[in-house]
Amino acid sequence: MPRSEQSAIPVGSMRLYGVINASPDSLADFSVATTVEGAVARACELLDGGCAGIDLGGAGSTQFAARVDIEVEWSRLGGKVQALAGLCRDRGAELSVDSWQPEVMRRALECGATMINAADGLQNPAMVRLAAELDVPVVAPFVWGPDPKASRPVTGDPVETICAWFRRQLPQWEGAGIQRHRLILDPGTGFGPPGWEWADRYRYQKRVYESLDALRAFGLPIYLPLPWKQTDQHDELLEICIRSGFDYGRCHRPDRVLEAMARLGVAAGS
Repeated sequence: MPRSEQSAIPVGSMRLYGVINASPDSLADFSVATTVEGAVARACELLDGGCAGIDLGGAGSTQFAARVDIEVEWSRLGGKVQALAGLCRDRGAELSVDSWQPEVMRRALECGATMINAADGLQNPAMVRLAAELDVPVVAPFVWGPDPKASRPVTGDPVETICAWFRRQLPQWEGAGIQRHRLILDPGTGFGPPGWEWADRYRYQKRVYESLDALRAFGLPIYLPLPWKQTDQHDELLEICIRSGFDYGRCHRPDRVLEAMARLGVAAGS
């Protein structure tokens, strides 16, 4: 089916997208796959474990990850994208690619990826043009500035700030040619805030996850980077995410997410 004829993104399905990191500096080292065979094996494990899609990245987006150039990033992704695209197509799953670089994203889509996970927050005009041209679903994360890895002072209610940012950005993206129904909103909690102590990050993320109705007012799907560390506070945040509801959940450990969903009486989508 041509991309322009794909249906609108369903809302309210709570689908899980399993993470595969082709970047060696991921904090979740168990998600790293440096070979095509390793990536396919992890993808099969994730899809068998209840994921409806795969999210593949070749460059870390935390403040701890090294910034790499286009060719280095593509050298990590090339081969893996093609293999995972074929696997996902056969399994009826989607393949998103997480990147800052429009050229890397273009190559990935040409090799069979079906969704843009725009790690730059659609701040690069070239990424916006690419999303408009190819007319695929695009995850648009909130960022505090042009580089979400940079530490930014955060004051006031983060929910108000995030919503105000999307109110400014959405008309700009639509004006540049991205169809509104292709956009998926991510509150950007996977980025941090960077440089904060965990106690402050925990309070910030809790406030955002408890207030997702404010984002839901835009009438677009919500994409959450689900907590994967095993601490009482991370478990609490995961439960809040599930109770609040999401459309796409980027997860490292689908078994833990599904266990929490079952405990709370919530069903995952497909």
